[in-house]
Amino acid sequence: MIEHPVFQTEPWCLRESELDLSVLPHSESLFALSNGHIGWRGNLDEGEPHGLPGTYLNGVYELRPLPYAEAGYGYPDSGETVINVTNGKLIRLLVDDEPFDVRYGRLVSHERTLDLRDGVLRRDAEWESPTGRSVRVRTTRVVSLTQRAVAAVCFEVEPVNGPARIVVQSELIANEELPAANEDPRTAAVLSSPLVGDLSEQYDGRVTMVHTVRHSKVRVGAAMEHLVQCPKDVLSKVMSTQDLGRFTVAALLEPGETLRLVKFVSYGWSTTRSLPALRDQVDAALSAVLQTGWEGLLAEQRTCLDEFWSRADVEIDGDPEIQQAVRFALFHLFQAGARAEQRAIAAKGLTGSGYDGHAFWDTESFVLQVLTYMAPDAVKHALSWRHSTLPAARDRAAQLGLAGAAFPWRTISGQECSGYWPAGTAAFHINADIADAVLRYLRATRDEDFARTAGLELLVSTARLWCSLGHFDGAGQFRIEGVTGPDEYSALADNNVYTNLMAQQNLQAAADAVTHDPEQARAFGVTPEEADHWRAAAKGMYVPYDETRGVHPQADGFTDHEFWDFENTGADQYPLLLHFPYFQLYRKQVIKQADLVLALHLRGDAFDARDKARDFEYCERLTVRDSSLSACSQAVVAAEVGHLRLAYDYLGEAALMDLANLEKNTADGLHLAALAGSWIALVAGFGGMRHREDGLLFAPRLPVGWDRLCFRLLLQGRVLTVEIKKGEATYTLDSGSAEPDRAERLEKLELRHYDHTFTLTPGEPMRAPIPDPVAHPAPQQPHGREPRRR
Repeated sequence: MIEHPVFQTEPWCLRESELDLSVLPHSESLFALSNGHIGWRGNLDEGEPHGLPGTYLNGVYELRPLPYAEAGYGYPDSGETVINVTNGKLIRLLVDDEPFDVRYGRLVSHERTLDLRDGVLRRDAEWESPTGRSVRVRTTRVVSLTQRAVAAVCFEVEPVNGPARIVVQSELIANEELPAANEDPRTAAVLSSPLVGDLSEQYDGRVTMVHTVRHSKVRVGAAMEHLVQCPKDVLSKVMSTQDLGRFTVAALLEPGETLRLVKFVSYGWSTTRSLPALRDQVDAALSAVLQTGWEGLLAEQRTCLDEFWSRADVEIDGDPEIQQAVRFALFHLFQAGARAEQRAIAAKGLTGSGYDGHAFWDTESFVLQVLTYMAPDAVKHALSWRHSTLPAARDRAAQLGLAGAAFPWRTISGQECSGYWPAGTAAFHINADIADAVLRYLRATRDEDFARTAGLELLVSTARLWCSLGHFDGAGQFRIEGVTGPDEYSALADNNVYTNLMAQQNLQAAADAVTHDPEQARAFGVTPEEADHWRAAAKGMYVPYDETRGVHPQADGFTDHEFWDFENTGADQYPLLLHFPYFQLYRKQVIKQADLVLALHLRGDAFDARDKARDFEYCERLTVRDSSLSACSQAVVAAEVGHLRLAYDYLGEAALMDLANLEKNTADGLHLAALAGSWIALVAGFGGMRHREDGLLFAPRLPVGWDRLCFRLLLQGRVLTVEIKKGEATYTLDSGSAEPDRAERLEKLELRHYDHTFTLTPGEPMRAPIPDPVAHPAPQQPHGREPRRR
């Protein structure tokens, strides 16, 4: 799995059996805790050494200028960068005046464990100071999934080989010094001291601090309070300055005696609340968690995750590494959205500052694709955030001379932050991706309130964009030209197949939705004539096809481009974007990530089996997977067209993207879309699941060496369990409710298994045979870019 001996393969945790400072930046991302509102990177409790300190609040950012050598109309004036806010993780330890620092003295033992069921990060270390005094340190860290504004740490220390004078310093610190950024464009800008102090106060052992982000004017509050247990008398004191709050406790301990400190931290932010209001908000959150207590907080966390796993767990008999990886992935996906509540889910979640903390299209196309079937409330909140940014998206569309809404390629607040037009704003497919996520959510939940309000307005606004962006040609075909599809090694192309097919779905769905609810449609200003125009555009959507080669080109003319010289491209020249100019990439047949292949998955209804097989084979020999988004889509289509061995290899790449640090940049934060891709490869690939307007379909198959795959889907309040074994699949609709507060629950479910359609009722399993797979010759990949064999 992780190609480092310190990490162990276990089904329900990620364990680091010893500390290797060379992988510390990587492990800080793996061990990050979040709830979608607060993010704490897995930094050591004492703060040093570190790779990248990180404490994040979803939606808190700083503005920074976007310099242009030559400015142009419509270019964004400024960008947004996530910032490291007030750090509440920090707990320093001194043993007989020697600071606990793993770089000095002797680290006798060190273990960290991310528990995927308890939702905590545990640490157990024994350290001998330079003067020979040994202590054992145990910590447990939690970011609460139930109390949105709260995180906490339990810190325990005991002497081992003699009495020791123990001093523990627990801190709140703002404007931490950060390491310098490197030249990789995927990393974040480093902003110096972005927080301006507004308030720092202490009262009855509590420290409260409020800052304002210098340019964005976001106000941030943080507070901390402690509970101390010790068999000996302790001395404690509290102090605070503008950027530092500190609680200190000291005691003289004998071996076997333990000093236990529980630290509760609360956070809040606002662009509108007054300083007193924000101060009172974080103080109130702190009082609430003190009433709950440490043990109560852990119990709440376990209960929340027990409920999650009951509707989300995936079981694999045959590959322990993938088993661990998919649970690791689902845990982090749930963390990223659980309490985001009207905020975006960024590409890195709240695990690091990579990509400046921006949200992209992959939230809707990958992350929400998974969360729809296990945490639909998180999906509703993420889509509601998109809906809240409609005013900015409409302004952007108007600036571009378009109708409807043009959603930003990358953003935190809803404003476009991409300074590079060809690979940014021109990727208009994000609008159809948002519509696709709306449709998927509605199919899974039948949320009529959302359908009539935010869902309908999102469909209408995106449909209007397509009708102003595209046009009918002389033959009556609807064309969308000068756009960039998912493949970022091609740009400003005409009739990108993925974009056109996703826009077609968007237009047809919007027309159907306004017909279903004409009253609400009128409220959004939709006329029957406008809806007819959407239908005509959808019906006439042009999808290019290369008759000579018998494949769909990725876009008009793509198959006529010169092939990239893969044979003479060295392994050290990937990713290509860091070693070659975009000019060279754009005019060659080379594919960064699944584009047409993604269309084969998400719009598979638009292709027949022969086209899928030929299109996939053609794209395989051009796709270099310089994006973490690619492998899962290739796994899905490989499985569908009969390349199970290859699909398994791509599953491994998606699942281990961060655990094995395959792209060498996990230190900047986890790749949430790749984590989602592990589930997508399993469920849509080997489970063969497709959820479309014509129903729920499965075409399951197992890779060689597996005995069983079992996954769950939450559908309208009930859990559908799909169990796949050699030769047979079993479908069970649980008789209990996964959402007890839901007024209406699914009472029967019609689904299709290959060509057989049947109806499931709660508590009555259905079994169906799985046909034997037909072997096909494996397609070729670019030289040196074959996936690693499982």
